[in-house]
Amino acid sequence: MKKIFYAVMATLTGLVLLFSYRTSLGGGAETVAALPATTPAPASAQRATPSTSPSASASPSASTSPSGAAPSAATPTQAAPASSGLADGTFTGSSVNTRFGPVQVQITVSGGSVTDVQVPVYPSENGRDQQINSRALPVLVKETLDAQSADIDMVSGATYTSTGYLKSLQSALDEARA
Repeated sequence: MKKIFYAVMATLTGLVLLFSYRTSLGGGAETVAALPATTPAPASAQRATPSTSPSASASPSASTSPSGAAPSAATPTQAAPASSGLADGTFTGSSVNTRFGPVQVQITVSGGSVTDVQVPVYPSENGRDQQINSRALPVLVKETLDAQSADIDMVSGATYTSTGYLKSLQSALDEARA
């Protein structure tokens, strides 16, 4: 009698778990937050352009990175470093290839602190990429602005994007210090 009871309970538990499992988002707008205003740049715009300013040249470590990162381009508006060691301007980190696509970070430094972070290139090929990055990128940007460095936590469930973001962010910060 006990075996029958346990078999029935196990079957009921299995059915409850089966029917409560969500297999898709259902396409509802209420389940997916809007992506940030940045969208991936076309492939022709992703190439780094050389700068004539000596302070904006790519660092040797960025061009020989084992992650396959390309050298970054920086567009400083001023070359005077502030007390934090960061020069004012806009700096674009190297494009870091991840399993699901490239990630690239652009920072704006004003008064020696990071005032804006944009992610012009990130994986967005399918709905799952869009869902993950619509949640992860705002968190990464907020943490960057709060920490003023690349010493931030990764976002759970967006490990590849977070890793690419951190590498590209560090590259942009290195450019701002050069």
